[in-house]
Amino acid sequence: MKAGHIATLAVDCRCELGEGPQWQAKSQRLYWCDILSKRLHWLSPANGEQGQYTLDQMVSLATPLVDGRLLLVGERSLSIFDPTTQSQAHFADFEVDNPITRSNDARVDRHGSLWLSTMGKRAEPGAGSLYRLHNGELTQLRSGLTIPNAICFSPAGDAAYFTDTPTGIVMRWPLDSQGWPQGEPQPWADFSKAPGNPDGAVVDSEGCLWLALWGAGQVVRLNHDGQVTDEVKLPVSQPSCPVFAGDNLAQLYITTAQEGFSAEQRREQPQAGGLFVADCGVRGLADPLLRLE
Repeated sequence: MKAGHIATLAVDCRCELGEGPQWQAKSQRLYWCDILSKRLHWLSPANGEQGQYTLDQMVSLATPLVDGRLLLVGERSLSIFDPTTQSQAHFADFEVDNPITRSNDARVDRHGSLWLSTMGKRAEPGAGSLYRLHNGELTQLRSGLTIPNAICFSPAGDAAYFTDTPTGIVMRWPLDSQGWPQGEPQPWADFSKAPGNPDGAVVDSEGCLWLALWGAGQVVRLNHDGQVTDEVKLPVSQPSCPVFAGDNLAQLYITTAQEGFSAEQRREQPQAGGLFVADCGVRGLADPLLRLE
């Protein structure tokens, strides 16, 4: 394995639960969410400008649309958000009759469709599900999950990856030519006996997967066989999700969290919840823009 990389603080945002980093090429902005604090943060890496929006619900992802607006994956609904006017328009609901769940991980696949997951607000076992929003229609792909995470896709769009975090296993799921799952997902990478738990993930331009290990203070790179070949170390213990952003998608940004920390842990890790960045010597692979119809 390579010697590894060190991530440094990019934005001292102190998110309770930073998640869902997404690069919007049109505005040259990186967006990420603080789920529990109901905030949407942004950064312009080119000039260092940054800001945030206060939201009316927990949101786990803000993914770019063709016209420059964002689709917000909310607690139990999808809405379209205009950063210029800060206006929202309702798009669709999910699990509205299930008050114990909220959205969690999400990412657009190689076909321009959105995969999103839900989980219990208290991580109730088996309360979570995995969905796909394709041509404006939401379809449940899997249920009985606890903390679905690591949603990402092979460059050719012929495989999806995900994990149910408490299991420690990253799964690989073959997809057909329209991006629908085929057969059963298969175990691909096993972190059940490793420090930390698999959380968010992103695929780079070489088809390798960068996976945040919650609790272990690192992001690891997995090759096509699911073997760790590189790592990024952080000065905080709870990285949640990586994304490639900035000029030529050459920088790896990582959201982190201080969720569940004691007062002592917050003192020991004053940068916890911040947005971090590392130069890993590899470029990212742009996610397609979400298609709503």
